[in-house]
Amino acid sequence: ILASNTSYLDIDAIAAMTNRPADVIGMHFFSPANVMRLLEVVRGEKTAKDVIATAMQLGRKVGKIPVLVGVCHGFVGNRMLAQRQREANRLILEGVTPWDVDRVVYEFGLPMGPFTMSDLAGLDIGWSRETNKSESVRDLLCEQDRRGQKTSAGFYDYDSKRKATPSTVTEEIIARVAERQGVKRKAATDQEILERTLYPMINEGAKILEEGKAIRASDIDIVWINGYGWPVYRGGPMFWADTIGLPKVLERLRAYEAEYGEDFKPSALLERLAAEGKGFKDL
Repeated sequence: ILASNTSYLDIDAIAAMTNRPADVIGMHFFSPANVMRLLEVVRGEKTAKDVIATAMQLGRKVGKIPVLVGVCHGFVGNRMLAQRQREANRLILEGVTPWDVDRVVYEFGLPMGPFTMSDLAGLDIGWSRETNKSESVRDLLCEQDRRGQKTSAGFYDYDSKRKATPSTVTEEIIARVAERQGVKRKAATDQEILERTLYPMINEGAKILEEGKAIRASDIDIVWINGYGWPVYRGGPMFWADTIGLPKVLERLRAYEAEYGEDFKPSALLERLAAEGKGFKDL
């Protein structure tokens, strides 16, 4: 078996370069791998069933919680995470501070917000000075060697014990990028911050189910509880959506779509379930 730990490369493209595509599979461990329990087992188009079974069994033997997912950009976890990151970055350009976004997400129950997470991981992952275009907040932070906790400065400033404090440098950079892009600055309530960062994740989860990249909604919940620290008492993003009520989630997505465009367009599955008075648990 050829197993790849990649979080973004196409498993089918890897398999296509071998003479035994049936023996190629993804085994995406989550960072830090010695702590996080999730293992995304990524089945390719031609991956054999015995190879899938072996990968799932191996995951359990090494103390992980394996979840079977399909091939798509970011697989299940990172594909949904990208939705949250996009809206978080949009919110700060509109005038919400990174620390307010982080606070709302943290108070919801996640272990850290999107900007704290970025600083911990390192802002320069995938960034290089040679190809830098000086366009985004992240670009400008990295140009000033504000790469995150490892350089004692990123979105936040850090002391010798890595304690974070809000940064005026970051606020100035955000204001500069927003002005350059012509972004209209406005306030947002905590509820709007929560909805705009988390409801697109629910919507993306619905698309993942539509496409068959996850077998069931509870698999998505297991990914987020064990790979990203989603609060167990909220039951995972798809379970949480059912507790809110899909008609309400749909209503808010449509309102945000009218204001912000296609990024909030509700999935067909979400619309159908809401119209039928059902939840993801009914699939």
